[in-house]
Amino acid sequence: MRIFNLDNDFNVVCNWQETRNGFKHVASLHKNGLSVYDTKICYLNRTWERFEYESILLKVINDYFDNKEKLVLYLEVINKFINIK
Repeated sequence: MRIFNLDNDFNVVCNWQETRNGFKHVASLHKNGLSVYDTKICYLNRTWERFEYESILLKVINDYFDNKEKLVLYLEVINKFINIK
């Protein structure tokens, strides 16, 4: 499990699970500690992400946030995670 803090209000809890044909990444978006959105992405083999959970983080941000400012802000935060690794 890995937690990505987007700001003081939002964080994303990511995890992976085995499936019959491969594995999946699951994510839960939390606002002030309460889950507000859940999603998953299934994979049949290895992913080639720049960092672990990149695709599921992008999916959470793009699916949940309608506000253009918030969308851009959180995408910038996710891009900073790429430079940390």
